[in-house]
Amino acid sequence: MRTRRALMLAGSAAALSVALSGCSALNGILGGGSADANRDEETGQVTVSANVDVFSIKLGDCMLETGSGMLTDADILPCSEPHDQEVYHEITMEDGEFSDADIDAASEGCIGDAYTAFVGVSYQDSAFDVTTLTPSQESWEQNNDRVIQCIIMDPAGQTTGSLKGVAR
Repeated sequence: MRTRRALMLAGSAAALSVALSGCSALNGILGGGSADANRDEETGQVTVSANVDVFSIKLGDCMLETGSGMLTDADILPCSEPHDQEVYHEITMEDGEFSDADIDAASEGCIGDAYTAFVGVSYQDSAFDVTTLTPSQESWEQNNDRVIQCIIMDPAGQTTGSLKGVAR
């Protein structure tokens, strides 16, 4: 399951954070997504739209709006199709006690050098918003979940193709 929460990143535009929860058994009961989508063997890119478990979302995946509240799955699709979000960077947290403050601090990395390298301009000079998929305390403790996924989206609406190198 995932939860959305608002964050202020670098004192600029608000970004949303989505927390992961490790309830894979609950996914089956609630109709959560499949383990993974069909992917190109060489590139790993999604080849057919699919509803997948939140832990199957990978770097480079494009997806439809995830909504708010608790989430167990996501609709991912080829980036060549109109989509709302794209996973552009991942941050792996070190082991230790779960801390929302530490996750929030690490999430700042989503709008730093990784963002600039991906888009081609700094976050402050960009037209795009950022959201994150983050571990919840439950997924941290039960699934050893340590990955923060940085997600870019255009507030103007859906995009087609990757936002890599668009420099806006």
